[in-house]
Amino acid sequence: MTHNPLPYGRGLNFEKILPYHLERLAVVYVRQSSMQQVVQHQESTRLQYGLVDRALALGWPQERILTIDDDLGKSGTSSKERLGFQQLVAEVSLDHVGLILGLDMSRLARSSKDWHQLLEICALFKTLISDLDGIYDPSHYNDRLLLGLNSPSS
Repeated sequence: MTHNPLPYGRGLNFEKILPYHLERLAVVYVRQSSMQQVVQHQESTRLQYGLVDRALALGWPQERILTIDDDLGKSGTSSKERLGFQQLVAEVSLDHVGLILGLDMSRLARSSKDWHQLLEICALFKTLISDLDGIYDPSHYNDRLLLGLNSPSS
């Protein structure tokens, strides 16, 4: 499938991407909250899959880009039923992930508990997070502050 590149946000700090990030996976996490949204908002799904092109543009080789789309049509209120989110957390925890890409970080988790757990794990394993606005390093105070401001409400 060919994807159209997404526009780059003003905050894309390419200097945050270090060689060890590029040696690990770039994970594109694709999710819609319900099957109705999957059907009615196909453009959002297409844009999410298009993040593969962003990972390529940021320097990841195709073979180190993983798309996780097991949670299409599943609510983000809890990670219990979202096998894709569980896989994402596991891959980060195994130090396999250099970058997580999403259209906006609220797609990753609608639960503050799940969101902050993911941020903690990303900070611990120096995994970067990217959305349309920028690239964030959860181990850096200012980036963590920005990501915290974008956190989902409980």
